[in-house]
This record gives sequence, structure tokens and C-alpha cells, in this order.
Amino acid sequence: METFKKAKEIASDKLFFIDGLASVRDAVQLMKEKNVQALIIQKRNSADANGIVTVNDIIKGVIIPDKTLDEVSVYEIMTKPAFSISAHLNVKYVPRLMYNYNVKIAPVEENGEYIGIIDYTQFLFTELQ
Repeated sequence: METFKKAKEIASDKLFFIDGLASVRDAVQLMKEKNVQALIIQKRNSADANGIVTVNDIIKGVIIPDKTLDEVSVYEIMTKPAFSISAHLNVKYVPRLMYNYNVKIAPVEENGEYIGIIDYTQFLFTELQ
């Protein structure tokens, strides 16, 4: 039986959460502090879905329209529900899946919980080792 690397094996553990009501300034500060390009938006309740806010969302939703970081809340620019990748997906399919759904960064999900995050850069670096 052929063994393959799973998505969870290349996922970064740099997974951080923020409240959707936080300002984009708060999100940017947390991104800088943790050195990440995306934050997961916390669920409001068990029936809710997580969202995601990325650097691209901030550029598109705040910087380009010339708004300030304080006048925009994370929920206004986030993507919800967040597109996630199964922890057990064969890693060779991850870039194609992300490309097909126009996603550059995505959380990795196992048993209904996010356990990590994958972006194109990390995938490349992992595969080139």
C-alpha cells in the first residue's frame, strides 16, 4: 500500500483567532505580532461558521478604498464560511484544490476543529525539502 503525506503533516500551527467585531487595526497588529497572513474569525455560537481574514482582504477592503484601519471591522471584509482543507487529504491535491477555489491560504480541519493552516508558500517550501 502506497503511503502519502497528509495535509495536516505540512500545515503550519500558526493558527490564530480574532473576534469579528474587532477593528482591522486590531487584526493587523495581531498579524504583525504573530507573523501570519491570515486570522480565523471566532464563531459566535456552535451553529455558526468560522470566517477568515487575510492580508489580501485588508488590501482590497481597506487600503484600496482608502479607509482607515479603525473605521472597518473585521466582519466587513472577512470571507465566511472559511474554506478549509481536510487534514487527511493527500498533500499532492492541496495546491490544485486551493487553485480551483481561488484560495491562497486555508485552515486545515480535523474532526470539526481547525488544527493548522496552509498557504502556497509553505507548501512549496515543504515540498522542496
